[in-house]
Amino acid sequence: MYRHFGEVDAAKASPLYERIAIALSESDEALRAIEAAPARKRHPALILAALHDLALDGRAPALAAAYAVGDGDAAAEAAIDTLLRMTDSVVAIAVRRQTRTNEAGRCAVLYPAIAEAARRVGANAVGLIDVGCSAGFNLNVDRVGITYSNGQSLGDPSSPVQLSASIVGDRPVPTRAMPDVVTRIGVDLDPVDVTDAEEARWLRACLWPDQREQIARLDAELALAATDPPLLLHGDAVEVLPDAFARVPADALPVVTTTWALSQFSLESRLRFLHRLDGAATGRPVAWVSAEGVGVAPAIPTLGDRRASGHSIIGLAVLNQSTLYAEAVGRCWSQGRLLAWLADS
Repeated sequence: MYRHFGEVDAAKASPLYERIAIALSESDEALRAIEAAPARKRHPALILAALHDLALDGRAPALAAAYAVGDGDAAAEAAIDTLLRMTDSVVAIAVRRQTRTNEAGRCAVLYPAIAEAARRVGANAVGLIDVGCSAGFNLNVDRVGITYSNGQSLGDPSSPVQLSASIVGDRPVPTRAMPDVVTRIGVDLDPVDVTDAEEARWLRACLWPDQREQIARLDAELALAATDPPLLLHGDAVEVLPDAFARVPADALPVVTTTWALSQFSLESRLRFLHRLDGAATGRPVAWVSAEGVGVAPAIPTLGDRRASGHSIIGLAVLNQSTLYAEAVGRCWSQGRLLAWLADS
């Protein structure tokens, strides 16, 4: 597993992790130390993140120094030494944590779809509810700058967080501005509080230490999120959603967003999720914007695409009283880095 991670997963993307993973695979002592963790917690990405966390926390200075200068041989030696000296600490972090991916690139998909939902309802304000929010970066969708490959732009051009996405096909995305966001609510079984230094450090630890551009962007995202932290609701989305809806002001359109979150739900839970949206729409319209694998989001058309097609469907559903209007407004790839807008706007 560690050799494959080094030679395939980390190859070219991270010379440091390529060298470390292969070195770990060749060390019997290191592999025995890794086996101190439960089987489901031995994945290279998680163990390497735990080691990175110790380096960022100042508890593995030799490893931190090797990371700082990008010295693969020194990093491999320091990683093995840290793992052998601090096996209990590495295992404790791995057991308590899960790897986190926070792709603000998803905002390139969410922004035009949320703005379109508001247009269709005639809303002048929206309350965002992000299901599976992790650190809640999606909730800052209106506060980032987005540039598309066709020259279009959305959001805040002066934001410290600037994103880019490529347009597939000839149809542009709608350039309508999103209305005021009056509420930002994140729903997750284990949300990340960006104002907590330890939690923020773990997000950094999950990035590979030689991914300088991603680290700089994460730092900008953390700083932006910390200026207006979202309300975080812990728990199962199906159970927590009624509370989230109740916190959106009556004169704002509740917009629920899911980005590759519903695949973690059973089919029964996905249907109950849709039922929750319907129940909230008895007194006012509710919108749901999704970016999910083909066939994952209930009620969203699949456009005849195959489930294993390699892309996701951008869905827009508006629920009002007993009426559900659901449309596939686009397709996207690579967590929102590429998108094709399909809907008439």
